[in-house]
Amino acid sequence: MKYDKNNALLECRIPGLECKSGKVRDVFDLGDTLLMVVTDRISAFDVILPNGVPDKGKVLNQLSLFWLDFLGVKNHLVTANVDEYPEVLAPYREDLRGRSMLVKKVKMLEVECIARGYLTGSGWKEYQKAGTVNGEKLRAGYENASKLDEVLFTPTTKAEIGDHDEAINFEETVRVVGLETAEKLRDATKSLYSKAADYAREKGIIIADTKFEFGIDDDGSLILADEVLTPDSSRFWPVESYAVGSNPPSLDKQYVRDWLDSINFNHQPPGPELPEDVISRTREIYLKAYRDLSGKELF
Repeated sequence: MKYDKNNALLECRIPGLECKSGKVRDVFDLGDTLLMVVTDRISAFDVILPNGVPDKGKVLNQLSLFWLDFLGVKNHLVTANVDEYPEVLAPYREDLRGRSMLVKKVKMLEVECIARGYLTGSGWKEYQKAGTVNGEKLRAGYENASKLDEVLFTPTTKAEIGDHDEAINFEETVRVVGLETAEKLRDATKSLYSKAADYAREKGIIIADTKFEFGIDDDGSLILADEVLTPDSSRFWPVESYAVGSNPPSLDKQYVRDWLDSINFNHQPPGPELPEDVISRTREIYLKAYRDLSGKELF
């Protein structure tokens, strides 16, 4: 196994360990725990692009660790200190350093929990057509990038690689996970978003929306899992450039999406190779997001 920052399509292999490879993360089964490794791969429109963004995996991993500590809720983290990893991982510690964490095994729920504090993206498109977001009627008068009167819980299904997540409403969420769990997901999503958004605003960043994922542990408790409030799972806007009526420049992978649209990419695999200037600019954006939110330098 080698997680070379210059190569997006990395080999997901440690002898004797089962690996499940996602769009960005590789997850190794260690028996009682899982090793979650964040690669430098980048996906857009649910398509994994052929080349990655150097240090992106470390930004995502370190920012998730920052938020897990800040939010202070029950979560899946065991340790991110590679020197505490099991001996089977000893030969790979330097490859894993900074871009991995050891996590608890939990039963992941088949719903992605989206919190929206601002009307943008697919929500804005739906609102323009029908005055709704995820089928929920909103008042008239919103513009693109408007702050919503209240935080919306707009869940989606979980799609396989290459497929697209499908928006579902609260009633459909209940059918997937049951009423009690659906209510817990809705309340936790809104609460975590609000706490993070208030903090980020003080740091000069608006969190327009974000995605959380949750699982259930052995005692039935709701567990925050997977990535948390990263540039891959969130829409970050610098406060200084925010204006209602247009999409502010984002500290996330919107830059890559915009470039793909500029070359008329059809949102279907295979994706095109990113040019060096797009890779460089994207790396700078990710590092700035980490620096502004955490108050630390990655290197």
